[in-house]
Amino acid sequence: MSTQVLVVDDDDDLREALADVLRDAGYTVGTAANGREAMTAMREDPPLVVLLDLMMPMMNGWEVIAAMADDPALAAIPVCVVSAMSGSAPAAAHVLSKPVSVPALLEAVGRYCPPDAPGRRKRGVVTPADA
Repeated sequence: MSTQVLVVDDDDDLREALADVLRDAGYTVGTAANGREAMTAMREDPPLVVLLDLMMPMMNGWEVIAAMADDPALAAIPVCVVSAMSGSAPAAAHVLSKPVSVPALLEAVGRYCPPDAPGRRKRGVVTPADA
């Protein structure tokens, strides 16, 4: 099953918490601990939306956004910045401030990956792909 949401954050606990919330909501989720991992993951399995921290080692969020814009296969993927920094992020489709509320997270992801998106599991329903 293809990844619908890629969660990119160098904070292990936050990355896994966001991924757990999204999985519980029925999304197929991939994770990456930094920008380099994110770029590799996106090239292997392009998600429908990326949740992206800005302040990360190796390759920060701004560098990821720039690299995505330069790659025709990734340029159209919406980026939802998740950051403790206030304000907007250039080229981001959406910005969520840390700490992130669950309703705000689900609303933001739902804009780019609606409930009827291909591969999205309905809560509590096992599909043949899950079996």
